[in-house]
Amino acid sequence: MNDDSIQAYAELHTAPEPPLLAQLTRETHLQTMTARMSSGHVQGRFLSMLSQLMRPRRVLEIGTFCGYATLCLAEGLAPDGVLHTIEIDPEKEARIRRYVAAAGLTAQVQLHIGAALDVLATLVDEEWDLVFIDADKRSNDAYFEAVMGQVRPGGLLIVDNVLWSGKVLPTHELKSGDKDTPFVRAFNDKVAQDARVEPVFLPLRDGLLLLRKK
Repeated sequence: MNDDSIQAYAELHTAPEPPLLAQLTRETHLQTMTARMSSGHVQGRFLSMLSQLMRPRRVLEIGTFCGYATLCLAEGLAPDGVLHTIEIDPEKEARIRRYVAAAGLTAQVQLHIGAALDVLATLVDEEWDLVFIDADKRSNDAYFEAVMGQVRPGGLLIVDNVLWSGKVLPTHELKSGDKDTPFVRAFNDKVAQDARVEPVFLPLRDGLLLLRKK
């Protein structure tokens, strides 16, 4: 059985993708060359479920891309909750804002355009219930350390793409031009031993690392 068959089976046995997110998926595939970077149906429903279970008041997303995960994470926001999302590419801003508005979330989602570490420096007074890191992989550790002190005890950090297409496995031979994989491997190894968090590594899609702050 191939990965496509498994994915199709998983989607068939997962709550339906909301129509607005299905529309965003179609538009992303039509208008970008990197649509695979979007969370997608099953992972999106998983993020939504986590958020709905937690009912967070403050959510941080590092790496908005098309806004798919943003909308999923926002589904569980407390009535007075706010989600801050950071995107480095200003060309993506219009689409993100359009879909946030279509979801009726303009008042609850605050989009920041800029380099993540620069934006994070302006959010130092926030306390995070839920953090989703899905940006440049070389900076996973920098983002983790930048926000760790602001995550409440019992709060959750989620890091995406920690399988990195299987290239993190010790059996994978690194190619000379591969600059990202060593950073993903090093981060995974670090947090697995970090006494501040309780890690759970899920082989969902390209790998999700859940880190509960102790």
